Amino acid sequence: MSTTDVREFSTESGSSRAERVRLLAQPAVVVVVVGAVLGWAFTRTNDAIEAESLTAGVLWQKTAEHLAITAVVAVIVVGVAVPLGMVLTRSWARPVAPLFLGIANIGQAAPALGVLVLFFLWSEWEGLWAAALPIAFYSLLPVLRNTIVGIDSVDPALVDAGRGIGMSPVGVLLRVEVPLAVPLILAGLRTSLVLAVGTATLAFFVNGGGLGELVDTGYKLNRTAVLVVGAVLAAGLALLVDWLGALLENYLGPKGLSS
Repeated sequence: MSTTDVREFSTESGSSRAERVRLLAQPAVVVVVVGAVLGWAFTRTNDAIEAESLTAGVLWQKTAEHLAITAVVAVIVVGVAVPLGMVLTRSWARPVAPLFLGIANIGQAAPALGVLVLFFLWSEWEGLWAAALPIAFYSLLPVLRNTIVGIDSVDPALVDAGRGIGMSPVGVLLRVEVPLAVPLILAGLRTSLVLAVGTATLAFFVNGGGLGELVDTGYKLNRTAVLVVGAVLAAGLALLVDWLGALLENYLGPKGLSS
């Protein structure tokens, strides 16, 4: 083995070790910080308003609502962006790909609160779906773009090999191109979910619930404990979603492409 190979192997091994350490440390840090903040909030002397907001039942309910919004957004984004990205990589659909990417880019470029409010004014809906649908539109771009880029990045020789052994175009797409694009698709989904968790704090504007209600209550009523608990829980949830996304990237991607 040459000196260059040794250096490359050492760099790859160091990178893998650093990633493993991060995957172990990130949830541990979240648990410690969230636990410390909750312990502080529950043991301090709270007034009536703080005591009403800072109960285990209320915190669990708001966290569950936040998770429900995020889960619905994830299903919508994957169900729309991945199939659409697959279609837009076909030669007959490439001319309209910039149009769909432009529409998705508008959703992400527009202020999240504006997207929520405009959808509410247009639909007159309230609740989970009134929050989840515009947030999904806001979070669509990373998965759509990465699906297209991932499929386009597949080695043409592999595509030709699939066709050479008798695969249909759909078979090549589903059995060769999409599996090789999975790492990029998962990276896009990871970004989308972190965006969704952050944006879901605005769901209370349309009666969608979530941890944003605690942040809003603490801010409007000048209750620092309620504000801090809501903000820390939302941040911790975003970090845990990012961690889960990293796990998916590591364990669901093609094994031959892992470092």
